[in-house]
Amino acid sequence: MAASESASARNGRHSRDDVAETALRILDEYGLPDLTMRRLAAALDVQPSALYWHFPNKQTLLAELADRIVARGRPKPSARTDWVQRTRDETSALRDALLAYRDGAEVVSSTFALGLGASAPLARLTAAVESGGFDAETSRMAATALLHFILGHASHEQQRLQYDSLGVLADGATPDALDSDRDQADSFEFGVTLLVEGLAHHRVTR
Repeated sequence: MAASESASARNGRHSRDDVAETALRILDEYGLPDLTMRRLAAALDVQPSALYWHFPNKQTLLAELADRIVARGRPKPSARTDWVQRTRDETSALRDALLAYRDGAEVVSSTFALGLGASAPLARLTAAVESGGFDAETSRMAATALLHFILGHASHEQQRLQYDSLGVLADGATPDALDSDRDQADSFEFGVTLLVEGLAHHRVTR
C-alpha cells in the first residue's frame, strides 16, 4: 500500500460506516454479483487496498452488510406479549428487511451459513418462541426452522423479481407461480402459520 493511501485510511478519509453504507447502495443498485471491492473503491475514490483497513476481505464486508440489513428489520414495540404474535412480528419484520435490499436475502443467508454475521435474527426469533414457555433447545430449533423458511422464501421472491425484470419468465412459467406481491405475502404468512401452529401443537402433544 502506498504511503498516501495508508495515511488517508488512518486519517479517516472514509470511516467504516462510510464504506459499509456505500456498499449497501451499490448492492441495492447493481446486485450482489456486481458488488466488488474494485467498484466500491471507485465509488469512494480510493484504491481497493485502502478498503482493507476497515474490512480484511469481502466476506467480512458482506457480514457487516448482513448485520445492517437485519438490524433495520426490528418489529415495532407492541403492548402484546403473546408469543405467537411476537414471533409473527419478528418474521414479518425480517422479511421486510430482506426485501428492502436487492439480493438482501442472499447476502444474509450466505453470511449466516458461514457463521460470519446476521446472528441477531436467530437470537430474536429464539427469544420470541422462548417467551411462550418452550425450553431452550426447542426454542432454538424452532427459531432455526423459521429463519430458514424466511430466508428461503425471501430469496425466492427476489429471484422471481430479478428474472421478471430481465424478461426471462414466460407467462405461466410454472403452474404454482406466485406472481403478485399479495400472493407472495399470503404465501409467507401461510408458511409462518404452519410452523407456529405446528410448534404449539408439538407442545400440547408431548
